[in-house]
Amino acid sequence: MATGVFDILHPGHVLFLQEAKKLGDELVVVVARDSTAAKLKHMPIMREEARRFLVSALKPVDRAVLGHEEDIYRTVEEIKPDIIVLGYDQSFRERDIEEQCRARGVDVKVVRLEKYGESDLNGTRKIISKIVARKDDLYAKDRNS
Repeated sequence: MATGVFDILHPGHVLFLQEAKKLGDELVVVVARDSTAAKLKHMPIMREEARRFLVSALKPVDRAVLGHEEDIYRTVEEIKPDIIVLGYDQSFRERDIEEQCRARGVDVKVVRLEKYGESDLNGTRKIISKIVARKDDLYAKDRNS
């Protein structure tokens, strides 16, 4: 199982899911609800169902589901994964997740993946910043066409 917001899909997301898939037979991806993402990170640009649809279309993903708004561990209880994969930048602590899952009857191993190479397109915030910085150039080209 891998989790995330997956707002504006980028190469970092694809690499994360490819590496997660290598750790098991089936990869279930939990896409954060809009309300959960707003609480933990930022309000997504793309709506939750659109993000789930895009993630489900990626080759490494066997199934993509929306998480639960009230309780992020409820999906873990329902799916009962053997492994939960975290990205290098996810703020959750491995041990805390393992303890919460065990308390709910799910024996799971949590694996944190390492950071992939440096890129200016491997993070949603980086992409948005780049678009904002270049918007005047982009609009000027459109007007001159």
